[in-house]
Amino acid sequence: MERRISDLWRRLPSDLASRMDDCFGAALENGHRHDPVCVFFRADDAAVPGANFVRLMDLFTHHRAPLCLAVVPAWLTRTRWEDLQRIGRKAPSLWCWHQHGWRHVNHEPEGKKQEFGPTRTALQIRDDLVRGKRHLETLMGDSFCPVFTPPWNRCDQKTLHLLTELKYKAVSRFIRSAPPSPDELPDFAVHVDLHTRKADHPLFGWDGLFSELGSGLSRGLCGIMIHHRQMNGNAFLFLEILIRSLMRRRRVRFVHFTDLLSVYATSAPVE
Repeated sequence: MERRISDLWRRLPSDLASRMDDCFGAALENGHRHDPVCVFFRADDAAVPGANFVRLMDLFTHHRAPLCLAVVPAWLTRTRWEDLQRIGRKAPSLWCWHQHGWRHVNHEPEGKKQEFGPTRTALQIRDDLVRGKRHLETLMGDSFCPVFTPPWNRCDQKTLHLLTELKYKAVSRFIRSAPPSPDELPDFAVHVDLHTRKADHPLFGWDGLFSELGSGLSRGLCGIMIHHRQMNGNAFLFLEILIRSLMRRRRVRFVHFTDLLSVYATSAPVE
């Protein structure tokens, strides 16, 4: 898979701290009806241990921040799973291991990339979902959380109904993804794309990033998407500053999907 680092991470803005404070202050004030304001981080394309992955896990371990890890089943071997467990062994309760497609391959001949898109039959989609889920359940046991993150944050209506039929507890896509998920399948939406965003100029990229952060926080549930393979030193530094800054906010609570599923089971769905 291509490892392209966004132009955003060439350098951090000199006024980063003040912009972050302004963003958080305005968003939390606008979202005053939400207390606490929940934040989750979702790290996509997990399964293959490497230097960036270890650095990411060490960062979240150091801050005792939970992390949802979207694992590509076809990439995960027993040896790799043992390595992932070893890397996260200091704080296993922080991690929410869940399913990220099957092979993370595009099946659409044109248009947006999708592994579970409209050109595939319901039988093909079902087979891949079942194979991926069984593989992760076999390797991970009780560590597997039955939440589905589709590659590229896209899937079709057939897939959403099959996820319900196959007893997945939730799906996680980008905010306002279409088609909408069934009522019985909550969509824990991501609002912020840290590492795969594109902009004509880094200045516009920073404006967009803070806009996404503010919008997510004002809703009361903010999902932040990470791609560790597309991070450099500046991207790691920003992520650490972001985590520290959010943790200092009294009304902010860090969660992962297991926490959200507990909330969903006892109340109305969270948008």
